[in-house]
Amino acid sequence: MRPEPTVFRVREGRISEAALLDRLLARGFTTEPVRGLRGFHQVIDGPGRLSATVEHWLGLLYVQQASTGVAAPALAPVPGEHVLDLCSAPGGKTLHIAELMHDSGCIVASELSEPRIRGLLGNVYRLGHSNILVTAGDGRGFPTGVTFDRVLVDAPCSGEGTLRRGGGQAPNQSASFLGYVTRAQKGLLERAVAVTRPGGVILYVTCTFAPEENEAIVSDALERLPVELEVLNLPVPHARGLTEFEGTRFDPRVEGAARIYPHHLDSGGLFLARLRKLDDGGERPFRAPVPSVFPGDEMSSDDAEVRLSAALGELRTRYGASSGLDKLRWVFRGGRVWFHTLDAWPLPQWTEGGWRAISVGIRGIDFDTQGRPRPSNDLMRLFGDHLTGRVVDVDDEEMRALLARKAIPAAEGERGPIGIRHRGDMVGRGALTVDGLKSEIPKARAGDYLRSLS
Repeated sequence: MRPEPTVFRVREGRISEAALLDRLLARGFTTEPVRGLRGFHQVIDGPGRLSATVEHWLGLLYVQQASTGVAAPALAPVPGEHVLDLCSAPGGKTLHIAELMHDSGCIVASELSEPRIRGLLGNVYRLGHSNILVTAGDGRGFPTGVTFDRVLVDAPCSGEGTLRRGGGQAPNQSASFLGYVTRAQKGLLERAVAVTRPGGVILYVTCTFAPEENEAIVSDALERLPVELEVLNLPVPHARGLTEFEGTRFDPRVEGAARIYPHHLDSGGLFLARLRKLDDGGERPFRAPVPSVFPGDEMSSDDAEVRLSAALGELRTRYGASSGLDKLRWVFRGGRVWFHTLDAWPLPQWTEGGWRAISVGIRGIDFDTQGRPRPSNDLMRLFGDHLTGRVVDVDDEEMRALLARKAIPAAEGERGPIGIRHRGDMVGRGALTVDGLKSEIPKARAGDYLRSLS
C-alpha cells in the first residue's frame, strides 16, 4: 500500500503562508496546495522529514492529515466563542480551531489519557496558542453547569480510516471492543449535547468507515436527544452518509452527514455529522474571568499583582518588550506566571466530575531563587520580535556548541538571562555566566533542534 503523502498546515498566526513556503523551498522542499483546504499544503519532494525541520521545531507548521483538516472549518468556530473539544489529543483539530478563532474566546481541550495529554501540551506550546485551557478527565463525565457555543466530539473508534498510517494492516478488534467503543461514542455525544447551549453546534467525527460507529450513533442521537442534523456541504470531494447498511436502516436524515474516503484527498478516512442543539429550556454560558492567581494557589492576589507588575516592568526595561505583550493576560500558578488570551473560563461553575485543570495558556515567566523574573523559553521564542534588548546572535558552530550544553565565549555584559537568536529566529533563553554564554533550552527540545541542523 502506497504511503500517505505528507501534508502540513501553516501556522498563520505566526508566519505568512508565502514566507513559510519560501523557507521550505530554500531547504529543498517542493509543495503544492491542497485544494479546498485553506493553509494546507502537500510535500511533493524534499530532503528529509518535514517534522525534522527548524520550521517544525519553531511551531511555524503542523503536520496533519488532509482529511482531518476538514473538521475545524466544519465546526465553524467564530472568534470570541467558547468551544469544547471532548477528545483533544494530540491536538491537530484543537489547534486548527484556535487558529480559526484568532486565539480569542476560550477553548477547553479535554483528554483522558495522561501520555496523550503530554503530546497535546507539547503541540499547544510549540505552536503558541494562548486561548486553550487543557483539562484531564473522561469526556463522558465532563462537568455540567455551563454550556459552550460549539463542541467537537472526535470520538475514539476502530480506526479503519487510518490503515495507510499503520502500513495497511487492518485493526484486529474483538466484538467486545466494538461494544465498548460504541457505548463510549454514545456517551460522549450525549454529554456533548448536554453541555452545548441552545442553538449551538456539535460536530461528531470518527476516522472509521464502520456504520455502527457513525450513522448508527448519529441516528440514535436524533431519536433520543434534542438535536437536528444539518447537511454538510464540504469544500472537498466526499460522499454522503449511509441510510442503510447490510439490512439495517438508519434515520434518513443521516444522509446529510459526510464521508471522506482515502481516494477523495489521497488521505485517511473520516466521518462527520454536524448537529444543532434545540432549545431545551435554558442557557448557562460561562462568564467568569480568569483570576490573577489560579484557584488553590497559596499566593494572594495582591502579592500576585505586585510581582507581575515588577516582572512586566523588567520585560519592558531590560528586554525591550514592545506592545505585543500588552494584548496578553496573566495568571500565577505554581510559582510561575502563565500568559493567555482567554476572555473567561468555566472553572468556578464546575462543581462535579472527575476532571482537573492541567494548563492555562502558556508558561511565560519563571523566577530565580532570589525572585528575579526570567522570561520562559516559550515566551522568548513566541514573542522574540517584541524583545529588542538582551538578545545575542549566534552562528551555526556556536549554536551546535550551545545545544551540546557547552559554554561559548560571549562579549562582556550583565550576567543573567538573555535571548538566543540563530539565523534570524529567536530560539530560546540562554544565560550569561562567568564561564560565557550557556543555553537554557530544555534538553529534549535542544536535541530536536540540533538534529534539525544536521
